Amino acid sequence: MYFSIRTRCVWCPCRNISLKPGDSKPRTVPPRYLGQPSPFTHPHLIKHGEVTPGLSQTEYELRRHRLASLIEAQAERLGPSASSSTHVVIVLSHPTRYMTNDIPYPFHQNQDFLYLSGILEPDSALVLYGKCRPDQAILFVPRRDPGRELWDGPRSGKDGAAALTGIERVHSTEELGLVLKSLKGTLLWYDSSQPTHPRLHKTHVCPVLEAGPMPHSLRPLIHSLRAIKSSAEVALMQAAGHITAQAFRRTMALSQGDVDEAVLFAKFDFENRIHGANFLAYPPVVAGGNRANTLHYINNNQIIKDGEMVLLDGGCEYFGYVSDITRTWPVNGKFSPAQAELYEAVLEVQRSCLSLCSPGVSLDHIYSTMLALLGRQLRQLGIVKASTSDSDLLKAARRYCPHHIGHYLGMDVHDTPELSRSQPLQPGMAITIEPGLYICENNDQVPERFRGLGVRIEDDVVIQDKGGPLILSSGAPKTIADVEQACAQR
Repeated sequence: MYFSIRTRCVWCPCRNISLKPGDSKPRTVPPRYLGQPSPFTHPHLIKHGEVTPGLSQTEYELRRHRLASLIEAQAERLGPSASSSTHVVIVLSHPTRYMTNDIPYPFHQNQDFLYLSGILEPDSALVLYGKCRPDQAILFVPRRDPGRELWDGPRSGKDGAAALTGIERVHSTEELGLVLKSLKGTLLWYDSSQPTHPRLHKTHVCPVLEAGPMPHSLRPLIHSLRAIKSSAEVALMQAAGHITAQAFRRTMALSQGDVDEAVLFAKFDFENRIHGANFLAYPPVVAGGNRANTLHYINNNQIIKDGEMVLLDGGCEYFGYVSDITRTWPVNGKFSPAQAELYEAVLEVQRSCLSLCSPGVSLDHIYSTMLALLGRQLRQLGIVKASTSDSDLLKAARRYCPHHIGHYLGMDVHDTPELSRSQPLQPGMAITIEPGLYICENNDQVPERFRGLGVRIEDDVVIQDKGGPLILSSGAPKTIADVEQACAQR
């Protein structure tokens, strides 16, 4: 489907001039400081015409138009009355959350709201509305408040938000309920079961819900859009993957024998941030020795002994897009024969699974392939008997690798959870490929040399139409030779 996008003016901080549509200069000058980075305050990050680094006003507007088209198509399936109705779409930001009293956690925006607006401020909302298709946008942001800004920093206000995003109609958040009542939509699109902003939901949205029919779920439609990355999104994910891959390389260089997991955590965090990441995408797993067999181990407070391996599962967030990479290596810098044997088995399976990452293949299909390949490796390693049947090999593979081959990746680590892993992959989708083998130290049914070893190898992949998958994490050492070379760097 083709979209007709009205070109909006963008602003320049230097001059107060009006230019015709199509020019890349501004209509008005916004406040000197906004509630988020702008081309004025962060010219090293954001170009004129961008709302957030790498993403333009046009890209955000195109996303809203695509959502409007999906809703229009959905309404047609609901019947003639729905397709001719006035639609109202409501997406709320996250609130500020507090760790204690008046000390806030670092703010992280609701990804669906960010995807459609580019606004990074809390206590905000986006409303789309229109007859037949909701392609008109209204943005709601907190009003300017010098008293609060003294403590919390600047807010964009209505003028700043309009200039930054190109959305022409902007109101203060306090007006959300009044505007919603005035729209009188006959079809409401809103996810009410788990509201992202409980206070805005209760104060402004609930009265609308009580007065009208049940809303239609919006999240699956937005997630179907988020699943397909644009070239600009892929570029941001490449940057995130590169930063994290280099952090792995530099963290491996600490391998000299006994080491505290907390030291590796700190080094990994530092290397991500010092090279441009906003912060880590999730609490990393830094699991030495047998602790690698606890899949979500995040205590990261034990000593890893000389001769043991460490499994580090970590990633960073780079302006709204994340990486998620896992590597396993010996903390003394050299694989033992048993460690190398198990590692090579997982690496061979991972390579085979990566080769399947192409359009039309599903994650579930790759997962089934992984189980079959892991089963054969378990037999070759002597972890299961040579006479084990194929069906029992699959059971063994599930026992020694109890997780899926991967998940969708993007603005979140486990991105777009509304999407089934059984659907065919499409060009532009980003996924992880992460087989593993986990053998607990108290498992007396396997050869002793493998007990207490856990190996996972995870890469980030973008599906491409031609030329095979794009490996976003290719810079992270992965072969035994490359890992040992990285560990030897001082």
